[in-house]
Amino acid sequence: MKHQTTNRITQLFRITYPIIQAGMVWTSGWRLASAVSNAGALGLIGAGSMYPDVLREHIRKCRAATRQMFGVNLPLLYPELEEHIKIITEEKIPVVFTSAGNPGKWTGILKKEGVIVVHVVSSSKFALKAQEAGCDAVVAEGFEAGGHNGREETTSMVLIPLVRAAVHIPVIAAGGIASGKQMLAAFALGAEAVQIGSRFAASEEASCHINFQQRVLDAREGDTELSLKQLTPVRLLKNSFYQQVKALELNGASAAALVALLGRGRAKKGMFEGDLENGELEIGQVSAAITSVLPAAEIVKRTWEEFRNGLEGLSKNQ
Repeated sequence: MKHQTTNRITQLFRITYPIIQAGMVWTSGWRLASAVSNAGALGLIGAGSMYPDVLREHIRKCRAATRQMFGVNLPLLYPELEEHIKIITEEKIPVVFTSAGNPGKWTGILKKEGVIVVHVVSSSKFALKAQEAGCDAVVAEGFEAGGHNGREETTSMVLIPLVRAAVHIPVIAAGGIASGKQMLAAFALGAEAVQIGSRFAASEEASCHINFQQRVLDAREGDTELSLKQLTPVRLLKNSFYQQVKALELNGASAAALVALLGRGRAKKGMFEGDLENGELEIGQVSAAITSVLPAAEIVKRTWEEFRNGLEGLSKNQ
């Protein structure tokens, strides 16, 4: 690959390409994070599905597998959050992407330890709060995305320029991005990097089950829907579990009833163990455009080359 871009994000993370692999539950362990980082992008370990001792193990294995910068994605709603923070600081992780919670408390604590902090937001209001909290950048994640999502259902095409106009820190675009052309569109809207999840879920190094990957490849338009909005919204592939959630929501079920249905380990059952009917299958709308499982390095390569070719093509047409 060639024509590397230097901007605030590549300088901040000391990476060659402004591409970040999302930290996805049951999908992004040390193998995926290290492969992405070795390819010149930024790999993230998804701490959301890890007990503290497992997180430490993945951090150490990732450090042994790459000399490049990598980070940890940390959902702020998990009960063992303080233990996760302790491990991150003890292991001297350089980058943390926080999500699904208020960054106000933890950003300052992490930054005192020299950590670069990025927060995932679904609105310009929350982007401003992240900036005020001291975050170094924000991820503007449209509701097309697969993981924890905004209740407002603001699409990436609308969200990215709104967030760009609201903050002075760098904006990373996420939600519905799985190709270089989509990356180019995000840059046109003001992003300085993209965060890609679903495309990396269909990579050889992803830790999710092969059954889940095949279901992602088989997905078509309309096969996902934003669900569990009374709890923490996530985009789900439609299966038996989704149908149960939908039925409860249509009948006006309480949050407690949804929690009871969700139970424990529902995402593990679907994404890690491969139970395609009873498990929670989180993936983005862009799964409809994913047709193959590729090495992570090849995904980075193809995305960047398509981005550069598209940029050069636009220049020639002007």
